Amino acid sequence: QVQLVESGGGSVQPGGSLRLSCAASGIYFSFYSFDWYRQAPGKERELVASISNTGIANNADSVKGRFTISRDNVKERVYLQMNNLDPDDTAVYFCRASWRGFEYWGQGTQATVSS
Repeated sequence: QVQLVESGGGSVQPGGSLRLSCAASGIYFSFYSFDWYRQAPGKERELVASISNTGIANNADSVKGRFTISRDNVKERVYLQMNNLDPDDTAVYFCRASWRGFEYWGQGTQATVSS
C-alpha cells in the first residue's frame, strides 16, 4: 500500500521558518519525482516546488529564494524548507509522487503564517 505522509506544518509569525517532511512508503522511492503543492482557502491548488528522481529541483517564482526542496533517498523522505514566510504562504501543503503515469498524493499538512 502506497502512503505519503506529510508533517512539519504549524503556526509561525511572518519571517519565520518551517520544514515540511513527506515520508513515502510502498513505492520504489528513487524512481519517483516529487512535488510540493499548496492550497489556500478559496484558491486552486498550486505547484510550489519539484524535484526529479535525479535531484534536479525547481521552484515556483512566488517562493524562489525562500523555499528549498530536497530529497533523501535513504530515508525515503522529501523535504520543503520554507524560510521568510509570509501570510500569503498560509495553506495546506501536499506532497505528490509521480513516475510513468503513476501518481500518489498525501493528505496534506497545514502551515499558517500570522502575527
